Amino acid sequence: MSRIIAFFFVLTLVWACSSDSEAEATVVVDPVEEVSFERSALLINWADNIIVPSYEAFSTDLEMLTASFNSFKEDASEENLVNLRSSWVNAYSTWQHIAMFEIGPAETVGFQLNMNIYPTDSDKIDQFIASGSYDLSLSSNRSAKGFPALDYLLYGIGENDAAILALYNSDEKDSLLTYTEDVLLDMKSLTDAVLSDWKEGYRDTFVSNDGASSTASVDRMVNDYIFYYEKYLRAGKMGIPLGVFSGSTLPQNVEAYYEGTISDDLFLEGLNAVQDFFNGKHYNTGTEGESLATYLNALNTLKEGEDLSALINAQLNTARAKVQDLTAFRDEIENNDPPTAMLLTYDEVQKAIPMLKVDMVSAMSISIDFVDADGD
Repeated sequence: MSRIIAFFFVLTLVWACSSDSEAEATVVVDPVEEVSFERSALLINWADNIIVPSYEAFSTDLEMLTASFNSFKEDASEENLVNLRSSWVNAYSTWQHIAMFEIGPAETVGFQLNMNIYPTDSDKIDQFIASGSYDLSLSSNRSAKGFPALDYLLYGIGENDAAILALYNSDEKDSLLTYTEDVLLDMKSLTDAVLSDWKEGYRDTFVSNDGASSTASVDRMVNDYIFYYEKYLRAGKMGIPLGVFSGSTLPQNVEAYYEGTISDDLFLEGLNAVQDFFNGKHYNTGTEGESLATYLNALNTLKEGEDLSALINAQLNTARAKVQDLTAFRDEIENNDPPTAMLLTYDEVQKAIPMLKVDMVSAMSISIDFVDADGD
């Protein structure tokens, strides 16, 4: 009877995710040997070698960004603007490695929603700067802060660099600099809170919750991981600007719209982070530990006669190669009608979703806890 129930569970998952792909081949888990996989070792590797080090690296880059701003605040010169922008790009790139960890402290403060909601609301930002009255802690103001707000403040408030520097040296400079500083302080406060909570208690809570249930750390992290790939990486960074869900392109919705040239680089950073996490790769090193890949290998999970973990890695590699052949996403969308090359790349990014959302979670007996509601 248990085998019959399991069979119908898998069928249900496949049906529920049919909008993500065409019919999928059956995933087989070898039942001959009893599988012994220590989820606790997986959680320790995630916490100690990937999540906390990633947050620490991001915190350091955010401090460097703040230091660059302080130099610019003292002297709004072209050289200091170049340095400030460089620090922003570095911190934005590192952010891509922690964006998927919307669990525990990050979930509590709404880290993703407060740090990287785009497109930014430039009209609201202008209004706040002019009035000097705003509260960045309000959820209604999330579109006027974080990295996208800095994108506008560093690249979009003037038609060129000369005009931007003129504003930062004009009678408006105090209100402009104050708002930019407040955005940075808000980002730093949120980051400090998340990192502190991880290091001062949540790490142990996360690791100790090593069971196999919908509220256990592995199940929740896998759901957050897949949600990030599907909703933020695939849809947010690529599908929405492409018009996949709206029927018309929306180039203004690309990440880092005002900077204009790094949207593809930020996508690749996010994709690298997703694949590194899948393989249990320690942050900023070549060392690998227990992972989703080793979990699948322990289960001896096959799809069409091949190891599922190898198939997932191969598909992510294919998607990466396609993105690397593109120019910046804003350029691809604005200068191609339709943006065929980017649409074909999107298809390759999409192909990994049923492997993760159906095949992988079925093998691990993990239930998806979020609803696919974007019409794909």
